[in-house]
Amino acid sequence: MSDEALVGDGLNPAGIRVAGIRMVPVMGGRYKVWTKRMGSGPLKVLLLHGGPGFTHQYLEAMESFLPEAGIEMYYYDQLGCGNSDKPEDLSLWTRDRYREEVEEVRLGLGLEDFVLYGQSWGGMLSIEYALKYQRHLRGLVISNMTAGIQAYLGRLDYLKGLLSDSSRVLLDELEAAEDYDNPEYERIMMEELYPQCICRTKPWPEPVTRAFRDANLAIYNEMQGKSEFVVTGNFKDWESWDRLHEIKVKTLTIGAAHDTMDPADLARMAEMVQDGRSLICPNGSHLAMWDDQAVYFEGLLGFLKSL
Repeated sequence: MSDEALVGDGLNPAGIRVAGIRMVPVMGGRYKVWTKRMGSGPLKVLLLHGGPGFTHQYLEAMESFLPEAGIEMYYYDQLGCGNSDKPEDLSLWTRDRYREEVEEVRLGLGLEDFVLYGQSWGGMLSIEYALKYQRHLRGLVISNMTAGIQAYLGRLDYLKGLLSDSSRVLLDELEAAEDYDNPEYERIMMEELYPQCICRTKPWPEPVTRAFRDANLAIYNEMQGKSEFVVTGNFKDWESWDRLHEIKVKTLTIGAAHDTMDPADLARMAEMVQDGRSLICPNGSHLAMWDDQAVYFEGLLGFLKSL
C-alpha cells in the first residue's frame, strides 16, 4: 500500500506522502496508535516492542537490514507509548487488552499472512496473539522472551551473580526495604547490571538510550512492577509453556548467552511449538540485535526468507 493510496479517514490526511506513518484507531476509536511502514515487498513484518511501556525506538536496528532485504516492516508504538496516545487509565495496561490492540492494528494496516515479531514483553504479547489469532500469521518470531514468568525468575541468581559482592549486598538490602526509587538502586541497574545483560555495546546505541529516556514507567510499574528482579505487576502469574504446542505457524525463537532470559528456555520453546527453530546469539544480551548484530540478523533474515 503506497502512501499516496491512503484515503483520508479523520486520523490520516489523503493524497500526500507521510513517510509511511499511519495512525490507527484502537479500542473502537477511543484512542489512536502510531505506526510506520518501511521498505516494500511481499513479506510483511509487524514489530512489537518491549517494556512494557517502551517504544519502537530501540528496534531501529531493523531498518538497517529488513528493507534492503526486500522485507516490508511496520513499527508500532503500543498505546501509552512513544508517539501513540497516552491515556492515564491504569486499567488499560493488561495483556488481554494489548492482545486485542494488536488485532486492531493488524486490521487497520490491512495485514494478512504476515509475520509477527515480538521482543521481550513484545515476545509475550506475540505468544498471546498467536494463541488466539494465528490464522492471520505466516510466521512468528519470539525474541528474548521466555514462555513464563517463573522461568524468568529462575534466571535472577545468574543476573545477581554478575554484580560485585558489595553491590549485591546493597541490592538485597534495598529490595528487602522495597526502596526501588533509591538512587543507589538505579545506579546498580544502569551502571553495573544493564551494561552486562541488557546491551553490551559501549556506548549504548542512541536508539537504545532514547527508548529508555522516553519509556512510560507507569505502564512498566503496573505490568512488571518496580524492579527488574521482583515481578509484582499484573503479568506476574503469566505462564504459557503448556500451550506452546498449540502454535502451528513457523516460529523462530531468539535467545542470547548474556540475556536476562535463559537461552536454554528459548531453545526449549522452539522444540515445543509445532514448527520451530532456535537461534542463540553467543555474544548477545537482551538487545542482541545491537550487541551480536551479525549473528542476530543473519539468523532472522534467513528465517524470514524461508517463509
